[in-house]
Amino acid sequence: MGLFSSLSEKISNVFAKLTKRGKLTEGDIKEAMREVRVALLEADVNYLVVKQLVNSITEKAVGERVLKSLTPGQQVIKIVNEELTAIMGGTNAKLAVSPNPPTIILMCGLQGAGKTTMCGKLALSLRKQGKKPILVACDIYRPAAIEQLEIVGKSVNIPVFKKGTQNPAKTSKEAVEYAKQYGYDTVIIDTAGRLQINEELMNELKEIKKVVNPTEILLTVDSMTGQEAVNVSETFNNELDITGVILTKLDGDTRGGAALSISYVVKKPIKFCGIGEKMNDLEPFYPDRMASRILGMGDVLTLIEKAEQAVSREEAEKLEKKFRENSFTFDDYLSQLENMKKMGGLQNILGMLPGMGALKNVQIDEKQLLKNKAIIQSMTAKERINPELIKSSNRQRIAKGAGVTIQEVNQLIKQFEQTKELMKQMKNRKGFGKMPFNIG
Repeated sequence: MGLFSSLSEKISNVFAKLTKRGKLTEGDIKEAMREVRVALLEADVNYLVVKQLVNSITEKAVGERVLKSLTPGQQVIKIVNEELTAIMGGTNAKLAVSPNPPTIILMCGLQGAGKTTMCGKLALSLRKQGKKPILVACDIYRPAAIEQLEIVGKSVNIPVFKKGTQNPAKTSKEAVEYAKQYGYDTVIIDTAGRLQINEELMNELKEIKKVVNPTEILLTVDSMTGQEAVNVSETFNNELDITGVILTKLDGDTRGGAALSISYVVKKPIKFCGIGEKMNDLEPFYPDRMASRILGMGDVLTLIEKAEQAVSREEAEKLEKKFRENSFTFDDYLSQLENMKKMGGLQNILGMLPGMGALKNVQIDEKQLLKNKAIIQSMTAKERINPELIKSSNRQRIAKGAGVTIQEVNQLIKQFEQTKELMKQMKNRKGFGKMPFNIG
């Protein structure tokens, strides 16, 4: 199941009915909006948000310009896309950078929302942008919280500033002085969470805020808690005046309520979303792209960005040349599989392609991809470069080495040949080598 699977499916069905109709009446649109309303409420979207969304869509959609246009169904989808984008904040809100370094980011949130891990993900993301971040351990209550931050820091090779269980505000102040002295331009402060909000926690956060005057106060919330995430955000915002929200666990079967409601209710932007367990599974939050995914229209821009991270331009051009010269080998095929893994796997890629809504529940056999990798690794170096050398006697040896059946080896070789054939046909199309999932 992908992002917002069931909400996306329900809304797509409503619009499929509308676009089939040709001419639309006001009654048709109101009926469709009733269905959209139910779908949104079932996805745990805040009822005020649902009301605002449905009212503004209906108002714009029943206008003469839409009803009398040649493609009224498409016009309605366009309006829904615009309104969903607006309700989620309109545009991507970037992190603020302090004019006098270091930029100080105060991270807060309830226990279990994934805040400590998020500190590491954010630090890694900033380092990729050329920043020099340092993590600060200010959760002095939860057993092993400081050790956890150190493990996270080590996994992404980011230093951790810690002062044991001394007062968190004092530690924060010392960390900022340390950062100035040693040239760290970004300070990320991990603070204590609680199972629920209490005065003691808020006072501590307010004290840290007062002492270090953070550039950003980011609240990490678990998107799977739906409406509860919105309530938590409201309380933290009232107490601390947060600057933005990070939504975690957007990769699970999230009903979508939190992502669709927080910005509108709290009037603060969602700046990032966590989309997986790995340390680089952090994406900037783009309301327009999210609306597109919810409407089953794919998210090609994010896909291209992922491809650019996974494959350097040089690599892409080299691959394109290989296809042109028909010298694509099993080694290249293997690196394509690796690139696809870097991009989050085939299921993730399909979920971002427009028109792939129907495939969102198809189970992709990622195990088969691993088997294919094992088969290629069981070939000799010469066989990988020149697949013509793989005669039937060799296939038995390869199957044994990879722990698979001969049929599976045959299948992979056939798939490889088909990919080569397909690429031969595509070689006149510019730029096709950019996408690292030409895997047959």
